[in-house]
Amino acid sequence: MLGIVVLLDAAAVVALVVQGRRDSMSAARAQSLSVAETFAHAPGVAAALDSKDPTAALQPRAEEIRQSTGVEYVVVAGTNGVRYTHPDIALIGKQVPGPYKEALENGPVTRTVAASRGRAVSSAVAVPRKDGTAAGLVAVGIKVEAVNKLAYPSIPLTVGAGVAALVLTTAGAALVSRRLSRQTRGLGPAEMTRMYEHHDAVLHAVREGVLIIGADHRLLLANDEARRLLGLPPDAEGRAVTDLGLAPGTAELLASGQVATDELRPAGDRLLAVNLRPTEERGGQPGMVATLRDTTELRALTGRAETVRERLTLLYRAGALIGTTLDVTTTAQELADVAAPGFADSVTVDLADAVLRGGEPRPPAGDTLELRRTAVRSAAEGHPLHPAGHVIGYRPTTADGLGTGAGHTRIVSDLAASQQWRETEPEQADGLLDHGYHSLLSVPLRARGVILGIANFWRAHNGDPFDLDDLSFAEELVARAAVSVDNARRYTREHQMAVTLQRSLLPRGLPEQNALDVAYRYLPAQAGVGGDWFDVIPLSGARVALVVGDVVGHGLHAAATMGRLRTTVLNFSTLELAPDELLGHLDELVVRMDQDEESGGGSITGATCLYAIYDAVSGRCTVARAGHPGPALVLPDGTVGFPEIPAGLPLGIGGMPFEMTELDVPEGSRLVLYTDGLVERRDRDIDDGLELLRRSLADRDRTPEETCDDVLEAMLPSRPGDDVALLVARTRTLDPSRRVQWDVPPDPAAVAGIRKQAMRWLSDRGLDEEGFVTELILSELVTNAIRYGSEPITVRLLYDRALTCEVSDCSSTSPHLRYATTTDEGGRGLFLVAQFAERWGARYTDRGKVIWSEQALGGPPPAGPV
Repeated sequence: MLGIVVLLDAAAVVALVVQGRRDSMSAARAQSLSVAETFAHAPGVAAALDSKDPTAALQPRAEEIRQSTGVEYVVVAGTNGVRYTHPDIALIGKQVPGPYKEALENGPVTRTVAASRGRAVSSAVAVPRKDGTAAGLVAVGIKVEAVNKLAYPSIPLTVGAGVAALVLTTAGAALVSRRLSRQTRGLGPAEMTRMYEHHDAVLHAVREGVLIIGADHRLLLANDEARRLLGLPPDAEGRAVTDLGLAPGTAELLASGQVATDELRPAGDRLLAVNLRPTEERGGQPGMVATLRDTTELRALTGRAETVRERLTLLYRAGALIGTTLDVTTTAQELADVAAPGFADSVTVDLADAVLRGGEPRPPAGDTLELRRTAVRSAAEGHPLHPAGHVIGYRPTTADGLGTGAGHTRIVSDLAASQQWRETEPEQADGLLDHGYHSLLSVPLRARGVILGIANFWRAHNGDPFDLDDLSFAEELVARAAVSVDNARRYTREHQMAVTLQRSLLPRGLPEQNALDVAYRYLPAQAGVGGDWFDVIPLSGARVALVVGDVVGHGLHAAATMGRLRTTVLNFSTLELAPDELLGHLDELVVRMDQDEESGGGSITGATCLYAIYDAVSGRCTVARAGHPGPALVLPDGTVGFPEIPAGLPLGIGGMPFEMTELDVPEGSRLVLYTDGLVERRDRDIDDGLELLRRSLADRDRTPEETCDDVLEAMLPSRPGDDVALLVARTRTLDPSRRVQWDVPPDPAAVAGIRKQAMRWLSDRGLDEEGFVTELILSELVTNAIRYGSEPITVRLLYDRALTCEVSDCSSTSPHLRYATTTDEGGRGLFLVAQFAERWGARYTDRGKVIWSEQALGGPPPAGPV
């Protein structure tokens, strides 16, 4: 940069010197010509030339002129070119060099010639006569050396000015260079050139419009694309953006000076996305830069992409929302809810009745396939579509049917033009057309090679008919839903089978007994059947056993295990075992079951059980439990308590005995037995559940049926996630007048007295017809106790639904029924008792045993050999 400045300054100095010499030469020419013309036209010069001695007349005058003007020479010559005057007298009379003839013929001539005294600037002028002819010529010359001497004084000044200019220029160049370096961020000329070229190329080649707007809202720059998009005039730059004829909204945005991102503004028939950013943020001048992008051509593509995105979102929602339950109807409704109104204005799902019941759909017997409308969803109220539950007949064998027979999807783009569709149900078709429905897409629900039904998608408010893209999407959506529907169908079948098995294993009714007023509820789990069970088992001596149990797990295995345990408890109860003993035997059975399952590769059984025996004579209840929730006891005054009963280990663990607790239960109290599904849930702690159960049982005096309803309403507002068994029993006691007890001395003669007292007691109660059989039974039982038992011996008669005779003693030996031979003298007593009594048996107590028999009242004695 500095070298360029030095060269420029030197060139300027040289130019000034040359220009000075040139100016001196021009001045010399002018002076020589002026002197020559003045002398040539001076009076008397022409006459002197025509005189006899021109030299004498003109030489003094010429020298005078030369000395006064400072020229080198003044020469006067004749027309023949011979000198008449000259500063050097020796040259007078000699020929004048140079173009004197041209001056005589053509006029004044100024030339640089080689004169006798060196190179000189010479001007030759003809001397005219009065008649216009030339009398001679005058030549005036100035030496070139003299001219140079005139220019030499200006050279030092010129050089000094050049040096000063060089210094100033160098300093200015340094300042400018530093500022340029700062502004260009250190970029060199090559980089600046390349950047400018790229910048200019980008501005003209980019497909986005670029505008630079000054702080005064005037347009500073607009590239070619911006001019095309906005239709700017050629003189747009420098004008205010509001004066460019733009749309008001676009001009207002460009002149606002506010930051904008993808603001849509109209520009003629285009829709532009405008972005505005300030320029001073990057160190530039205050103003705004605007970029314009034409979105008109992208509308169709954007709409297409948006449709695809919505469809993918809908499929994602379908995967998350369809099949949340294993219920066929709910799954069908979920399909309808997902597709409407996002994909269609209305959606209906029609399934075969067999599918709703969990079975396989069967081919139609005739030309019509009857499907039941299972789900309906419409974006509009008051639609004319058939409601859920309506049976709709399809014709799958017709060519223009809905394709359910062959399983093909069918598009009816124009319902009004489809004659076959209108002929199916004319009134329904007219109603749909009047409501605005214009397009239908029907897709069969196919799963595992079986068509379960059909899904219909209707459009009314959406003006576009269904197309092939819609068909592909609907097939994908329905295919996903069909798998969920089939899973729900299979589950429904398995669930119904399990429920049927379970209900067949549960009590179908309550046995007749007077000790308790009983009500029960059983609710299967929402997700499947479980192993909860309950039982009410009448026992001898006005006693009733209450049982509640729970097998771990769900499904057929749990239901089958529950049936085995319930049967086992029923069988053990006939042995008149105490609750703790019965649970001990039951535990041994479950251990053996687990061992069998383990050896066979099956699952291990786990179960809990609570067994309670209520005695209506004493008003006491003995309870034992194996890992099961304890009972609730509601006293007659409404007080609710949870008696402390040792929990025991669940059945199947083995090794630990169970403990029995005896409770005093006043008459009119309610015993509440239940399974853990009532009080325990995933979202509720068992302590909270027990407290809620306490509140639902307290305060009111209700019947067992009312108690069951109130408890379920308070505890289970929705369908439970686990099985629930609830048993409510209100206690009664046997009237003292309907029971009697006598002590028997250990003397065979005392039997007759006992018979007489019994006959008298029966007669007082109108049971004379039962006297003979009772007398016979008492004779045999008391005689056996005296003969084979030990003291004390007691007899008790209970008058309830049956007449019960009980003989107790302190012996632990149990009598056995046997057939006596013809030669035996005894052994027929118990045989007679078994023949005449409804049933009989023995139970053990802490003090010994009780032999009992029951006689049905109001009927003849059973027939049989005596």
